[in-house]
Amino acid sequence: MPSGFMSGGAADETAASPDERRTLRRSLLARRRALPADECARLSMVIRGLLQDSLPRLAALRVGFCWPRDNEPDLRPLIAHWHRQGDPGFMALLPVVVAADGGLAFRAWSPGAAMTTDRYGIPVPASGEPVPPQALLIPVIGFDAAGFRLGYGGGYFDRTLASLRPRPLAIGVGFELSRLASVHPEPHDEPLDLIVTESGICRCPATSARRLPGLP
Repeated sequence: MPSGFMSGGAADETAASPDERRTLRRSLLARRRALPADECARLSMVIRGLLQDSLPRLAALRVGFCWPRDNEPDLRPLIAHWHRQGDPGFMALLPVVVAADGGLAFRAWSPGAAMTTDRYGIPVPASGEPVPPQALLIPVIGFDAAGFRLGYGGGYFDRTLASLRPRPLAIGVGFELSRLASVHPEPHDEPLDLIVTESGICRCPATSARRLPGLP
């Protein structure tokens, strides 16, 4: 794994109001949506290369990822590559919202699978039994050096990470333009294990001491 691109240390625990978080989320989303299509594609390719080269064990795990929206990094070519590679331990999974106040379920996905859209208009597998993920590639709207993320505000991934045992490897995926001094995490926010941007991959301080599945 490349050397860390983040400084260590704890996040600023100063609470931010819901209005402040909403304002920050809108600002970061606008910044990401303003990325030209060719630049978004270029940065996504860099991130896919880092994941493939630095975390090869992911190709043998049950990996949850997200269908890209709002100029999120597009991981689908890498997921499709791992599927074609055919390691018997690999399975690509997409999240499915089961209840508005619950965690996520995950269904198997493969290129050409029958799809439908969920309540948010996001493509999801049309059918399939829930499969527990071993690793999650989680998009970030914002992130900080302590490994906390700012998401879309629904709390789905926080509830999912808090409920799954064993806890899957949680990898935040985003662009450097999403970096913050602090997310101002709330008590229910779950820290990530790793964060990857076009600048590199790093373990997050909150989880750096424990052994993580899928890593050497």
